[in-house]
Amino acid sequence: MSSPHELDGANAGGQFVRTALTLSVLENEPIRIENVRGNRSTPGLRHQHLAVLETMAAICNADVSGAELGAETIEFDPGLESTAETTGWNGQGRGSLPGGEYEVDIGTAGSVTLLFDAVLPLAAVLESELSVTVTGGTDVPFSPPIDYARHVKRPLLRRFGLEATYDVERRGFMPEGGGRVTLELAPSDLESIDLTERGSLESVHVYATESESLADRDVAHRQAEGALDRLGLEGRELELGERRETTAESPSTGSAIVLRVDHGTGVAGFSALGERGKPAERVGEEAADAANRFLERTTDPAPPVDRHMADQLLVYIALAGGRVRVPEVTDHVVSSCELLEAFGASMTIDIEGGDGTTDELEAVDEPGVVAVEETVDG
Repeated sequence: MSSPHELDGANAGGQFVRTALTLSVLENEPIRIENVRGNRSTPGLRHQHLAVLETMAAICNADVSGAELGAETIEFDPGLESTAETTGWNGQGRGSLPGGEYEVDIGTAGSVTLLFDAVLPLAAVLESELSVTVTGGTDVPFSPPIDYARHVKRPLLRRFGLEATYDVERRGFMPEGGGRVTLELAPSDLESIDLTERGSLESVHVYATESESLADRDVAHRQAEGALDRLGLEGRELELGERRETTAESPSTGSAIVLRVDHGTGVAGFSALGERGKPAERVGEEAADAANRFLERTTDPAPPVDRHMADQLLVYIALAGGRVRVPEVTDHVVSSCELLEAFGASMTIDIEGGDGTTDELEAVDEPGVVAVEETVDG
């Protein structure tokens, strides 16, 4: 067994843990994380982080220690059979990952989509199809709603070779959760990502959802109307594409809206969640306000992705090569690049108006280009 990567989560949250587990499986290298979620008010593994750890361990039959609530130190060794066909960032053979079917119950309204985000990049090392069914929160705070995952992220990654589908059986809002979604992931040959310029604007799609308990108040319809009124499509060269208003089975009361803007080189997504006491129209307006900021960006060239997608693409760029212009060089962008470099990936961030590498970068409220100029091909 090789020595594990020693990682410190003292200044990081759950994303650091999820990404580290993903990279451990991709590179077939063991990790040890200390000070798990060290900058949170309740450090250590919570239900949703433990669910990710247990899921990743089951998928690759890993050796694990610290798989318990509150654990602040974890060790994870994927122990996959090495393959000579695919070479990792450090020049070693990546693991060959069997597929299979798995079921996960987060046990709370912990985010289903964040768990799936940890699993999605594994398509690059899959031998056969992988099916993961998760019960938890599908539309909850501090994570992408499920419609963002399936109507924004999936079609964007599909352009670059990722084969994945989502089957939404039931929605889960705060506080009960109880949503149920299956991710079907196929072995995928990822292609280099080139997202440095926004193409001409084409259309906006609206996905508004209400739980059955809100159907008599027309919440989904009112959310959509609020969003479209705020967008003011008649004054833009932007057509209305799909408009979907859904009444969903759910053990919880809740609502969500996702807007997708299509342009010549990609898509961008914007979302908002319903809250007790907040008018449905206002929920739609919040999503539209974020979309309007994207549409009215005056930098040339304008970033083609939304600020949340920016750091989610970095693992795929490290795997397949490419470049993405991001709206902001956020803490998440910088920390994700630093973590990728810890595994041997060569990441570069060029801030608009100045160049630098992750060794000297700080987060800035400015656009920048994240790139991998070369990748190791097997």
